[in-house]
Amino acid sequence: MIVTHSTRLLLVAVFALGLPAVGQAQSRDIETLFYMRNNEPAFESFRTNIDKISIVGPQVYSVEGDGVVWGEVDPRVLALAREHGVKVMPLIHNPGFNQETIHELLHDETARRRSIAMMVELAERHGFWGWQFDFENFHITDRDAMTEYYRETAKALHANGFTISIAVVPSLGTAGRSPFHRYMEANWRGTFDLKAMAEVSDFISYMTYAQHGGPTTPGPIAGLPWMRATLDYAISQGVPVEKISLGIPTFSGYWFPTYADGLARVQGHEAHWDRATGLIAQNDAESRLTWIEEQGVYYTWWENSGTFEWVFLENKRTFETKLQLLDEYPGLRGISVWVLSAEDPKIWETLRPVSRR
Repeated sequence: MIVTHSTRLLLVAVFALGLPAVGQAQSRDIETLFYMRNNEPAFESFRTNIDKISIVGPQVYSVEGDGVVWGEVDPRVLALAREHGVKVMPLIHNPGFNQETIHELLHDETARRRSIAMMVELAERHGFWGWQFDFENFHITDRDAMTEYYRETAKALHANGFTISIAVVPSLGTAGRSPFHRYMEANWRGTFDLKAMAEVSDFISYMTYAQHGGPTTPGPIAGLPWMRATLDYAISQGVPVEKISLGIPTFSGYWFPTYADGLARVQGHEAHWDRATGLIAQNDAESRLTWIEEQGVYYTWWENSGTFEWVFLENKRTFETKLQLLDEYPGLRGISVWVLSAEDPKIWETLRPVSRR
């Protein structure tokens, strides 16, 4: 099927049907943190929608086992942020979420001190508001070491007038029933001491968009029951609700069978708006597009040489539906959105311009 302009307009119209009424979350000021990668589409989205963004989180800095922090925020982002009063909070992460790298750093006091000193110096040089930890895929046996590293960094940043936050992969507090869920809990979900980190954090970005992804079966990126359950767990662990920034996805999920390196498997990929809607149109899957009320998401599927492929679609309606959780959980700090340039452009209609203070 050829994706014509009229086909795309029809697809957008189908997606827009049945939009819920705008709730209180959209009628009051909320803190909006938007993440961005270092590329032109992300920069253009930032530039175009900057009046709706409180904090920008460029994912550009890395640190490895030696504690040397490397990377750079696009100077155009810094200039625009200064001009419009947007706070800059870059992310620092273990490149490729490599487990051995972060283990080495956590157990080398000299390397930790080096990385903290470099973070302070970079924040002073570039006028950052603060830093966000985005360390993922560290083993549960390094949980206490990560907590101590975070405390050390928080102490240094706060002493120099900067803020600190951490992106946390959510958990339900249990490993579940399968080897896969045990692996996830031991390496991704159960590795954060939520209460201890909340005590020294200015806030926590709670990545509730980590429900389904690359290694999972097809499913919602962030289904409403999952979001509620993980929020309830964090609060039960002693995280103050006012320190939680709710993770919301703008990207969709695309699952398909693949073969590489001698291994055949199903793989999920992050799909930005144009790719997700293009796939649906190209495969004539609009007629099967289904809204799952309980989950707050669209999905559709098509057959490719006898096997099914799936898209779980995030758009304006799903974004707006997730925003309603700020009404269900009064006091939530705001939202942390992954990622600029992945979005249905209509999501910006759901947000008010930021009140700069």
